[in-house]
Amino acid sequence: MALVPYEETTELGLQKFHKPLATFSFANHTIQIRQDWRHLGVAAVVWDAAIVLSTYLEMGAVELRGRSAVELGAGTGLVGIVAALLGAHVTITDRKVALKFLKSNVQANLPPHIQSKTVVKELTWGQNLGSFSPGEFDLILGADIIYLEETFTDLLQTLEHLCSNHSVILLACRIRYERDNNFLAMLERQFTVRRVHYDPEKDVHIYEAQKRNQKEDL
Repeated sequence: MALVPYEETTELGLQKFHKPLATFSFANHTIQIRQDWRHLGVAAVVWDAAIVLSTYLEMGAVELRGRSAVELGAGTGLVGIVAALLGAHVTITDRKVALKFLKSNVQANLPPHIQSKTVVKELTWGQNLGSFSPGEFDLILGADIIYLEETFTDLLQTLEHLCSNHSVILLACRIRYERDNNFLAMLERQFTVRRVHYDPEKDVHIYEAQKRNQKEDL
């Protein structure tokens, strides 16, 4: 979501971000994601959390066909693209400055009949929520979106607005700093939260959250 510098621990870790294309295979499709680290920074490269979340969706962990889904802070759009290929009606969101880039990846990787069920839309957390109906989505997706502490309150407000009593949130992240755990603690005040997947190779966790006092799963 945020266009800010980001430090990887090794120079090798940064090399993959400078490649103009990142290629993946999901949902029986070859997906080629354009990257633009030089101009858009963290919003325009594929992070491991997006790969792990896409893999988790492909595993069939949640029902996607015919469901409404939204990806927050989509960046390159990989997760939203995979969800759409797996049958969801997806709204893929990010800040205005990243939308043109995001839309180019969506258009390049989704067949026309799936593009017609997919929307790329501006969403700045905590700000333009009026353009989204309360509880509009069955599934809310986010990959590596909890790294900026100053966005936590706005992100929680956004999740609260988008969720119905039956919505499921899936957040994929690497726990890098204590502030990441602080966000999970904030999330647990409003939602029931449980870890549903861990990829030890990429050190990425996936957390599932639902509004408290819910009895039904997606």
